[in-house]
Amino acid sequence: MNGPEIHVEVAPALQLFVPPARRAGATAVTTDGVSTLGHVVESLGVPLTEVGALVVDGREVAVSHVPAAGETVRVREVARPQRVPGAPLRFLLDVHLGTLARRLRLLGVDTAYESTDIGDPALAARSAAEKRVLLSRDRGLLRRRELWAGAFVHSTRPDDQLHDVLERFAPDLAPWTRCTACNGLLREATREEVADQLKGGTQRSYDVFARCTACGRAYWKGAHHAQLEAVVERALSMRAQDG
Repeated sequence: MNGPEIHVEVAPALQLFVPPARRAGATAVTTDGVSTLGHVVESLGVPLTEVGALVVDGREVAVSHVPAAGETVRVREVARPQRVPGAPLRFLLDVHLGTLARRLRLLGVDTAYESTDIGDPALAARSAAEKRVLLSRDRGLLRRRELWAGAFVHSTRPDDQLHDVLERFAPDLAPWTRCTACNGLLREATREEVADQLKGGTQRSYDVFARCTACGRAYWKGAHHAQLEAVVERALSMRAQDG
């Protein structure tokens, strides 16, 4: 770029996206005089999915604003909880977020998940077609124009990832209502209905079952139930504190 110079100040929460040399205070950026402010912000490394208000010399502007020489731009982070207009809140997760996908489904949150790498264009297209918020740690993916909505997942730890998503979007929770394998809805089932999926010991030890209405998978309070219950209780406790 070789044109008007502006000064850009990125919010502390967004500075992890910016090269270290540009993180302290306002940084001078030379523009080309025709690119939008959204393009300028992305050129600094910040996905627009993470940007809240853009404030130029004290007034809020759209991402389509073309900055002029001498302007001071403040890039603010998305306000929490973030509201996604235009569709029910639903998520789409990329191939690297399988554990997070299962935990969101455990909490009853509508969560699609690609267990194989179908490529960035296909993921972005699915987000748009199904109006799902794409969750990813891939910054390039979050910059794709066809994306309907998206959010960067900051941590690599599933506990922290779940906390971040619940805090950012505050989705409605309905634990134990979705299949963790396919996202289908669960219904109560009799022992006889799921007998083909049970071993002898399971048939004798449990009498409360559920079955996925989509894939047919059976569920019961097995050996790992205590761990799952702990995930649910932490999420509900967090929601109670936020409320």
